[in-house]
Amino acid sequence: MPTELSGRAMAYLRAVSQGRAEITCSCEPDMRIDGLCVCDQVVAHRLATEGLIQSGIAGTGATAGGWVLAELTALGAAAVGRGNRGPSCAT
Repeated sequence: MPTELSGRAMAYLRAVSQGRAEITCSCEPDMRIDGLCVCDQVVAHRLATEGLIQSGIAGTGATAGGWVLAELTALGAAAVGRGNRGPSCAT
């Protein structure tokens, strides 16, 4: 299991938990917060590939590459609940 999350990764997770983040429907989704692309897409990709975030596409009719609301997974919610350090994405 990965080791710890960076401060940036935690900030991205908090934005997702607050409903302020969107990601693209792709295997390595890009992310934007409050309508602006995040400065570190590598961290966004890691959050998705490590199973901390996912697209909230159920019932949206979203297409590949389209922007949809980002959601925390159970693992992502647990990391946010711990407050600052948890499974991975150290940058």
